[in-house]
Amino acid sequence: MQTSTPTPAQNYFPTFAATYFNHMPLSTLLERFNEPETLKMAKLGRQLRSEGKDITDLSLGEPDFDTPQHIKDAAIEAINKNYSHYTPVSGYPDLKEAVCFKLKRDNNLDYKPDQIVVSTGAKQSIANAVLAIVDKGDEVIIPTPYWVTYSALVKLAEGKVKFVDTTIENGYKITAEQLEAAINEKTKLFMFSSPCNPSGAVYSRAELAALAAVFMKYPHVRILSDEIYEYINYVGSHESIAQFDELKERVVVVNGLSKGFAMTGWRLGYIAASAEVAKACEKLQGQFTSATNSIAQRAAITALTSSLDTTFEMVKEFTRRKNRVLELVDDLPGFRYTAPDGAFYVFPDISRYFGKKYGETTIETSGDLCMYLIHTAHVSTVTGSAFGSPNSIRISFANSMENIEKGFAKIKAALEKLK
Repeated sequence: MQTSTPTPAQNYFPTFAATYFNHMPLSTLLERFNEPETLKMAKLGRQLRSEGKDITDLSLGEPDFDTPQHIKDAAIEAINKNYSHYTPVSGYPDLKEAVCFKLKRDNNLDYKPDQIVVSTGAKQSIANAVLAIVDKGDEVIIPTPYWVTYSALVKLAEGKVKFVDTTIENGYKITAEQLEAAINEKTKLFMFSSPCNPSGAVYSRAELAALAAVFMKYPHVRILSDEIYEYINYVGSHESIAQFDELKERVVVVNGLSKGFAMTGWRLGYIAASAEVAKACEKLQGQFTSATNSIAQRAAITALTSSLDTTFEMVKEFTRRKNRVLELVDDLPGFRYTAPDGAFYVFPDISRYFGKKYGETTIETSGDLCMYLIHTAHVSTVTGSAFGSPNSIRISFANSMENIEKGFAKIKAALEKLK
């Protein structure tokens, strides 16, 4: 029986296929950003807990309260009424009306439904806005410390991040002078949060007015104002930079239900912006996720239009915890901080511990200290490097008072071992 001799191509292909398809390249897009440190620490905490370790979680970025009953009842009613079909991409019309109602009631801001886009969490709202505004090479100013995802989204849009470092002495808030020095002809967007995650900084009306006066000089710059922690405020009523009429068309207000209504898992956020930006965000969202969950939207109508009594009760408890946490931080040698005026974190400078050792472990960075604390004290925190402040760590008090007391006792004991 005669057999044919394989051609060079036939000899080559199996070798090529075995090599290439075992190492198929993925998009270089993935190289522009890293997994958020907040999620990595949560993942590590779950892993250690599954191994039997008694992990006290002080890295939490969500309220430890359950969603209020009247909101859950609204969701159950929506299920029973068969709100189970696709909804308009930008949200139910009556939900967008509810957002407008809330903005007027709580912030004295006038918006129309065509200026509202409802999304799958405030994170998607921010992503929509950044991708709608930022082009390749555009500069985006972000004061540090900042929420971990801001810079990653700018990189996804192929923009350039210009960080402006704030200080403990100034309450972790950017000044008008710093802002003006950072703006140039390439600046496209300014991103910030008030109350701030991770620092807890809250901008007063006077401070926002000073920033607004700078923005008035530079009409090519838009502002993204992340106000997701609006209700968790320990110093008075919330102030939005959108209140300045001359600036309002350039502001994208981002908010949602996760923090103020203990609805993190419901995944519902929204923007209020110019009709032009809202339309652009709707167009983008139509290709990514379309509309957010129909049941969450119906529940959100009730959340936004009902009494805020349950929210304020939650904030009372956060206030109690904050006051105790500051006492506990004061008892930790070498921790420098500014008291948070909002959100549910304290963000101390821990650089005094750099160079200290315990056994084979040397603390060189805030990340080292966080890993030391989780493995030695079994307490999870988050490195300040994730937020652009490498000398700090973020400690959450979105946990029970019992766990807060327990966690700080373990932290103190672990720090005492470092020499």
